[in-house]
Amino acid sequence: MRWIDRTITLAGTLAALALAALVLLVAYDAMARYLFSSGSIALQELEWHLFDLLIMFGIAYTLKHNAHVRVDIFYEHFAPRPKAMVDLFSQLFFVLPLSLLIVYVGMEFVTLSFSQMEGSSNPGGLPYRFLVKSLMPLAFVLLILQSFKEIMAAFKRYRNVS
Repeated sequence: MRWIDRTITLAGTLAALALAALVLLVAYDAMARYLFSSGSIALQELEWHLFDLLIMFGIAYTLKHNAHVRVDIFYEHFAPRPKAMVDLFSQLFFVLPLSLLIVYVGMEFVTLSFSQMEGSSNPGGLPYRFLVKSLMPLAFVLLILQSFKEIMAAFKRYRNVS
């Protein structure tokens, strides 16, 4: 299962690089627009593409590091065994089903985009939008892999707590 950890870490690294590039790109775009009254549709679309990459590859990485959004007002006061049950339940009945649904629906969405060689509809926009759309099912496959690891860890915690 170490390959899952390495894969998720790589996705997190790509998300971090996308964030760094996004910050630089937004700063450049804002300066060009406000100081020199020039802008580029392609650069603005690249901002959205980098944002997509950041969010999609950050999902599984965030789960791996237990940094996802959760209502901790109750959870933080639970004993270890109920925490493990909540983690197990949430993975089995929320994360996995939703992720499987998104992969299933997303594959048709991406296949159609690839078959059309979809690009930007804006003049001067970026081609190859289908590549960005393929991040959606890929990201949720990564989330499914991480969710399996979380399920195994929660089950182990549940069994080991008296």
